[in-house]
Amino acid sequence: MEYIDAHVHVWTDDFDRYPIAEPHQQSDMKPATFRPEELFVHTESSGVNRVVLIQMSFYGFDNSYMLDVMNQYAGVFSGLAVIDWNGERPEAEMRRLAQRGVRGFRIYPKDAPIESWLDGRGFERMFAAGAEHNLAICPLIDPDALPALDKRCEQFPETPVIIDHLCCIGANPPIRDAHIDQLCAMARHPKVMVKVSAFYALGRKTPPYDDLASLIQRVYEAFGSERLMWGSDCPYQVVDQTYADGIGLVRDRLDFLSESDKNQILRKTAEDFFF
Repeated sequence: MEYIDAHVHVWTDDFDRYPIAEPHQQSDMKPATFRPEELFVHTESSGVNRVVLIQMSFYGFDNSYMLDVMNQYAGVFSGLAVIDWNGERPEAEMRRLAQRGVRGFRIYPKDAPIESWLDGRGFERMFAAGAEHNLAICPLIDPDALPALDKRCEQFPETPVIIDHLCCIGANPPIRDAHIDQLCAMARHPKVMVKVSAFYALGRKTPPYDDLASLIQRVYEAFGSERLMWGSDCPYQVVDQTYADGIGLVRDRLDFLSESDKNQILRKTAEDFFF
């Protein structure tokens, strides 16, 4: 079976063509490079043949490297960009990048007060453009950021939203039932999806990640497999652990998933939206 990895970062040491954005430095890039060819070493043995790229923070709002990789390997990669949501017309940049194959836009609270992190005209314009053009808003957040997101989803029910990494539940252990309840409550918004991803960073952070099974089951029961997609979060998944460890949890170890569910989470949800 062929799978899709819905969350991968790539970067290069070609700093002349792709300069690093402040305040990042070359020393922040660990590993020093993670080009598509380095990714394929891991994906091919696991049956993954398509990938959603996530703009790397090293490059700030300059999505050039990701776009060039998408163009070089047409049909293999889709993309999720980062833009300046405080700019005057972020929706114009969303439309421009959508013409280059970008399907979503990562957002996060930065230093804003968590209860109001989604306030402001920029985010309002982004959510409106997401609804109009079927472009996803993709929050990298902890559970405490969900109330503000819930309000925006209520305001813009037609905007696709994809929450990264199980809302980072268990990134700072323990995994709390209250946090799972908060995430599962977001299922009331039909356009909200969740990435079942970055297992190396959640819970015990140790393969085979069986401690995450109950969390994933709760989210599966709330959203259904048709709103879940798997992602590795490479290269971080393969720094100290293996690519097979990540995909193996969904493919081999979650006995509450049917074969159809596994196919949906490992391929079809991402395929339907990103490809």
